[in-house]
Amino acid sequence: MERKNAQIIFTLGTKALDFFSHIFEITCLLLQVLRNLPRIYFYRRQVIEQFYSVGVASIPLVVMMGIFTGLVTAVQSAYQFEPTTPQYLVGSVILQTVVIELGPVLIALILSGRIGAGTAAEIGSMRVSGQILALESLALDPVGFLVMPRILAGVIMFPILVIITDFLAIGSGMLLTTTKMSVTSYDFIRGMRLVFSLHDIAVGLIKAAFFGFIVTLLGSYFGLNARGGAKGVGFNTTLSVISASSMILVLDYVIAEIFL
Repeated sequence: MERKNAQIIFTLGTKALDFFSHIFEITCLLLQVLRNLPRIYFYRRQVIEQFYSVGVASIPLVVMMGIFTGLVTAVQSAYQFEPTTPQYLVGSVILQTVVIELGPVLIALILSGRIGAGTAAEIGSMRVSGQILALESLALDPVGFLVMPRILAGVIMFPILVIITDFLAIGSGMLLTTTKMSVTSYDFIRGMRLVFSLHDIAVGLIKAAFFGFIVTLLGSYFGLNARGGAKGVGFNTTLSVISASSMILVLDYVIAEIFL
């Protein structure tokens, strides 16, 4: 029994040490990124490529997500309001729900699979194939060349993608409620005006910026630490998505607690 307890304590201690070791290494990686920010002009080509990859290439996915997010929110809100609540309040619920919560969180979770996994797989493949060592032999900092442009693109492009999502979600929600339900466009806009706040929009964009930062940072970190060939790259890619998704939900609560 004592041996079993000792084994449990040893396992828990090992996991705790691994966790704090990851935190320390991620912090060091972040400091390296900050050190490379003054050289952004030197890496301008990589920055532009990542802006396109993170932002423009994600627009088709964002458009689909935005439209169906608005449709589902409208249907659910109308269904719950139908017995006792005025239907024009559907507009207010769609606006606040999409802008504060659904827009930033859903886009971040979806893009943690596309951007986070893609980043971890790409950088991890470069690590196990020796391409990162080749960059170092050419006197190029792998963090400045590979990581900094991705994090910068995540922080800037995620809020832009969320703005697109918000407009599409609110527009599709308004279209559905005015064509399929007993709500006029005037009543829908009236409901939105009741709760419209620049503060809510700012909170949603702050969330998006932090989510973009987390997705790209963790994807880059796990990619740089990939070992053991294709199996190691796949394992670290999975870890990057799991870690980013978990942190998105944690940050969602923390930011909401601070700003709302």
